Amino acid sequence: MTTRFRFAWLFFLLLGAVSQAYAGVTLLLEEPYSYDGTFGGTGHAAVYLPRVCAESPLVLRRCAPGELGAVISRYDDIAGHDWIAIPLIPYLYAVEKPENVPLSADEKLADFLRDQYRRAHLQSVAADSPEGRTPGGRWAELLGADYRRTIYGFQLDTTAEQDDALIRKYNSDPNRTRFNLVTHNCADFARNLINFYYPRVLHRSIVGDLGVTTPKHIAELFVRFGGRHPELHLSTFVIPQIPGNIRRSGPVHGVAEAVFKAKKYAVPLLLLHPVLTSCFVVAEVGGERFNPARNAMVFDATRELEPPMATAQRRVYQDRLAILKEPLAEDNLWKAATWEHLQANGVPRLDDSGNPVLQVKLGNETVDLGLSRSNILRTSAPPEMAESIVVLRLRAELRNGGAPKASESDVANDWDLLQRVLLARRRKTEAMDARLTAMRSNSP
Repeated sequence: MTTRFRFAWLFFLLLGAVSQAYAGVTLLLEEPYSYDGTFGGTGHAAVYLPRVCAESPLVLRRCAPGELGAVISRYDDIAGHDWIAIPLIPYLYAVEKPENVPLSADEKLADFLRDQYRRAHLQSVAADSPEGRTPGGRWAELLGADYRRTIYGFQLDTTAEQDDALIRKYNSDPNRTRFNLVTHNCADFARNLINFYYPRVLHRSIVGDLGVTTPKHIAELFVRFGGRHPELHLSTFVIPQIPGNIRRSGPVHGVAEAVFKAKKYAVPLLLLHPVLTSCFVVAEVGGERFNPARNAMVFDATRELEPPMATAQRRVYQDRLAILKEPLAEDNLWKAATWEHLQANGVPRLDDSGNPVLQVKLGNETVDLGLSRSNILRTSAPPEMAESIVVLRLRAELRNGGAPKASESDVANDWDLLQRVLLARRRKTEAMDARLTAMRSNSP
């Protein structure tokens, strides 16, 4: 058995083991971003089924060994369909495989990756415009969700028979749009799908959410149900938002919580509808607030769930990075502001293995900068640029506050990558010094 074949065999064996470890039904609670985060904050809900895969965006099937399942969700204005199924890795990162995921991303890269995947796999629901351009619509919400949001997952066990029954039902029932913000929103879709497995477990909140189904409320009910049924092995995890200069998503709220926190809305509402406002207040302060990050492990598609990095260990790495910071800054031409400028003017593309690459201009020369763990040290860009990406990623992972951002092994792997980048940089400097010495010795 050759080394390459042995590595491939072990990789797919690992993926198969991970897929089996996550088998069940998983409610995804996705933090709000953009206008939703500013004005509402209810976020998005979807369902991840590790044992159910997407034959196409509209047809479900059982997964083959090594496949990671699909995310099924409802958005409006997706070619007239009520639900769309997307494989897990493209749904989270808009790439084909875990090793293609970029270490950091900006909006331009995320949009490029979404459009590349759409062109290859989603023409049936998001076809090119007549001019061959990227179409409008909400299809982009189906890809690369983890660039925009931190995502929480809550999983309970299912049986293979239940999964097969769900596949038959969703493949045979009409898949025509039913989206309505109040009565048939994304959380309603997730509620109905999960109730197929566990009838009448999830329902609307009449007081707290005015009868509107919200992602946070059904997540709370799902977790409570799992707590009452330990035989279903409830697991809670977080998928941290990809580091980069894309705006971070915000905390997810229910309707009452959003109004209660938005004082500019609460005061006028109190004057116009005092009874309604009192209901909001009761719903907000009447019980313990649900925290989706409580006891959450950290998700990675290539390994088992792991606990978040402990505070003490995070400080160790923060100190290590602080010690490196000044020496790095002294002779690194690609400081943060310069890197952001290069990133903004770079051209994203994919290499032959599907890894993202950024083409950037350095004076009169164009170089390729690898953006994934697989290719960051295998392209023509100087190692100083790779160093900037890894340092920015580590700083994001080590930042205090908010949802868990990384496990200890995540940070350890990135720290090891930084050491390899620094080694490449030292070798480059030594080679340049050797050439200069040789030139001086050969000069008359």
